[in-house]
Amino acid sequence: MNDPAAHRNPRRFALWLLAIPFIATLWPQFYAHAEPSVAGIPFFYWYQFVWIVLSGVVTGAVYLFIREDDR
Repeated sequence: MNDPAAHRNPRRFALWLLAIPFIATLWPQFYAHAEPSVAGIPFFYWYQFVWIVLSGVVTGAVYLFIREDDR
């Protein structure tokens, strides 16, 4: 667990990808407006919905990347 070689593993940096969805939704002032709307849905709602899907994609990619590291 305290192996110094594990801290130098470049695949550990893949965990930083998990911060992307968090940062993208952290400040509501960035996306708290109605325009542009898509199919009548205000930007505020579809932006959050897109990040739900993208968060799953990012989490899955990090899982696969880290899982290969454990083999």
